[in-house]
Amino acid sequence: MATTPDQSGTAELDSSTSSEQSVSSRSSNRSLRVAEIERRKIEAEDPFVPALKYFSKVEAGTPIHGNDELERSLVLVERVAYSKGLPPEAISVMLEFAMSCRMGTGPCVRVLKCLIPATVVPQEAVVRAVVWLCVGKIPVNAQVLFIKWVLTVFDMIDAKDQLRSIYGFLFNFVTEETLCPYICHLLYLLTRKESVRLFRVRKLLDLQSKLGRQPFLLHLLSLYKVFCPELVTLSLPSRMRIGFRNHIGPWKSALNAIQKKNNAQVASGISPTLGMRDKTSTRKRKLRHLELPVLSSEFHTHDQTDPSSNRKVVPLVQLHSFSQLLENLHRIELPAQMGSLLGSSLALQYLDCVQDESAFLRLNFWLGHALHEEFLFCSDGGFSQNLQEALQFLDRLLSTQHFLQEGFSSTEAFLYKFLNVWDGSLLRPQILGLLSNIPVVPSSCISRVLFEPLMQLYFTSTLFFKCALIECLNSMLLKWLTWHSVYALEDGLDISLNSHTSINMTLSGFMDSLMELVHFVGRLASVGLQLEGCHSLLLSFILDFYETVCDMFLKFGLPLVVMLPPGVFYPALFATDPVSVDRLAYIMYRYKVNLTSAKSQEKRTEQGFHISRQTYQEFNHYLVVMVNTLWNSKMFQQGIVLQEELLVKSGVPQYWSSFNFIHHPAFLSYAVNFHHKCWPGSRDMDLNSIKHSKPWGWYLEYLFTQGFEGLKLFLQSNISRRSSATDVQDDSRPTDQSCGAAFVAGMPLCAVPVHGGR
Repeated sequence: MATTPDQSGTAELDSSTSSEQSVSSRSSNRSLRVAEIERRKIEAEDPFVPALKYFSKVEAGTPIHGNDELERSLVLVERVAYSKGLPPEAISVMLEFAMSCRMGTGPCVRVLKCLIPATVVPQEAVVRAVVWLCVGKIPVNAQVLFIKWVLTVFDMIDAKDQLRSIYGFLFNFVTEETLCPYICHLLYLLTRKESVRLFRVRKLLDLQSKLGRQPFLLHLLSLYKVFCPELVTLSLPSRMRIGFRNHIGPWKSALNAIQKKNNAQVASGISPTLGMRDKTSTRKRKLRHLELPVLSSEFHTHDQTDPSSNRKVVPLVQLHSFSQLLENLHRIELPAQMGSLLGSSLALQYLDCVQDESAFLRLNFWLGHALHEEFLFCSDGGFSQNLQEALQFLDRLLSTQHFLQEGFSSTEAFLYKFLNVWDGSLLRPQILGLLSNIPVVPSSCISRVLFEPLMQLYFTSTLFFKCALIECLNSMLLKWLTWHSVYALEDGLDISLNSHTSINMTLSGFMDSLMELVHFVGRLASVGLQLEGCHSLLLSFILDFYETVCDMFLKFGLPLVVMLPPGVFYPALFATDPVSVDRLAYIMYRYKVNLTSAKSQEKRTEQGFHISRQTYQEFNHYLVVMVNTLWNSKMFQQGIVLQEELLVKSGVPQYWSSFNFIHHPAFLSYAVNFHHKCWPGSRDMDLNSIKHSKPWGWYLEYLFTQGFEGLKLFLQSNISRRSSATDVQDDSRPTDQSCGAAFVAGMPLCAVPVHGGR
């Protein structure tokens, strides 16, 4: 049968395709063989490669003694390390091998001593090594050697962000007496302002009381005091040896020799690994509002060089230093597009120095247009595809506002609209950061534009959003109070909300807005604690807020005292963690100091403000409840009123003392530990024995040594064995006959009987 032309063509095509596949297969196999031969050739020429592979793949439990391959590979690594240094991938492999102790602790020290980097040290390798350090398998001498090595190569680590994120893990090692000097040095290098926390200061002070005034502790405490002087009250010596001891150890000479031999700086090894980005990966929107314009001149070049022109201006784009900016400060030409100012630190310095109203007007116009177009009027889905670009834009806007120490009016107007459509999760840190920078909102509209949308988000969100919002409102309150203390006129009648706005309000109007904010947070806090089961994390952020509120009079000079609501006071008083109770005691102590000072000022001068009778009554009530609960063991006799039948039906033995310093859930573990220390041979656990005179005093001192500074201040200011607990009251004498009137510094006080001091 004859073959048609179509069939013949198809057969020829199939034959050609099969032939091409065969050729391709042979070519691929040949490439693999060539690659394998090349690899073997490289390994034969450079035995360092198989040696490194051995340490990366060796299994745990491999014997050391008689292991010739281990010795041969380790000698090769040492030879390369001391001759030209180890590359970053070799540092990662060898550090992982040493810290994991896969072959025991024997080779660990030897490997650490040969970790001589040629260029940079990968940050990920150091972080993984710290993880192994937390496991506790490494001997102490190897731990010390590792920390010394990190200190030696610290400047060669390619990044520090991940190391700073594990600051808390590193801080835990300060309790190890052998590691403490080196850990303090490492923490000193990693510390930023957000790293300074009160519990860390207390831990360092506790270590100093045990170890003495060691230089490494004093240096770290001095750095903490620079960042947060309000947390470190310790007086540091004025003449202190600068710096820590040099912990370079066995790597110094080898590092110097390698750096001279390579004749290259460490930075040259870092540069190829940074700044690499795929420019085609980000899809730009058509309008491109989130892309900052290039800083360019507003006028053409011939306009500046024209002899007949009397305008002598200097384009901002031609200035490259702050000294040049100062020399031409009043001859600056603003750029063509004001959005380019956000990308130039020199331009921001110009805005901060000159306070040019026209510049702010133009910048607000551009900024408002960009925010509305990209975040409010974007209905085509383009915003969701440019999330990274939006993130960078808002971060730049935040950094600009922090630099100028004020927000933009266009940002404020945008936020009031955006809060109504926001889901609470999209770009949350940036949106809340912008929200904390808005100026004081008049009390007549603050509920409509701010509180209502935030309340809807708060009650329908997760615990973490609640915490973030409380933190945002606390930051907002701090900025408002700071603006009051800086911008308030001397006569106290007029307060400018912003340097670049014509909106002013009276002092009474400012106080009304501030009270609205504090009461709003009180409502959020009370309901939020009920919804989240009095979660300790949320309670911590709430107490942060009221630490600001309780000091408004003395710290910021604002004639206003607002008490915390019962929905916050009682969850903090009955919290299961001692930190919350301690912070509540500190807040009550600061309330008393502020009320005492305000009362004294009211009596001395005629211009002193008058505190309402209700504020005194609320404070006195809280103070009576705290003293009767924690100290007198009479929580249901005054303050908290419950029917006797209900208390008996509860079946709790001695219910009146369930929340004193001994039986309180937050302090029960401390009472048990103290009982073991006082009566180590006792078989019976009788916590009531602590109530005797001497053990009770010892127990209080024991609690104070655990870092409960708030409780210490509260008890010292309100409790005395000789008299009683005292609290501020208005001019009227107490009606309760169990409280005798006492007078301290000419001010009437309500005395709560102590009955034996417990």
